[in-house]
Amino acid sequence: MSSPLSGLRILVLEDEALIALDVEQLCRDHGAGEVAIAGNLREARAVSVPYDAAIIDVMLGGEPTFDFARSLEAAGVPFVFASGYDELDEIFAGFPGVALVSKPYAGADLIEAVAESIRKRARSADS
Repeated sequence: MSSPLSGLRILVLEDEALIALDVEQLCRDHGAGEVAIAGNLREARAVSVPYDAAIIDVMLGGEPTFDFARSLEAAGVPFVFASGYDELDEIFAGFPGVALVSKPYAGADLIEAVAESIRKRARSADS
């Protein structure tokens, strides 16, 4: 059985360095071919390699990431939110079908959410 992220390019938007490194290793352990880490929105926008999926913290250095998430959505890039902010229901409602994995999370839960977002995108592309 192949790993859920086998060969994929994953973008991680996370401003906490230790969390970002843990997520990077977690993605690699589950087969990701490349993992790019962006600690702020400027770095995220500068990533030149197209990615297959993204893991997005809701706030990077106090700056919300929702506009960036909308640009990923428009580009057809599946993503999940991974955040300690779970009380922003009205904002998350603007992203129907996008998973929110609340911090602290189990690695398996995060990987499953990313894998499911990729499967959903593939199903919607096939229909």
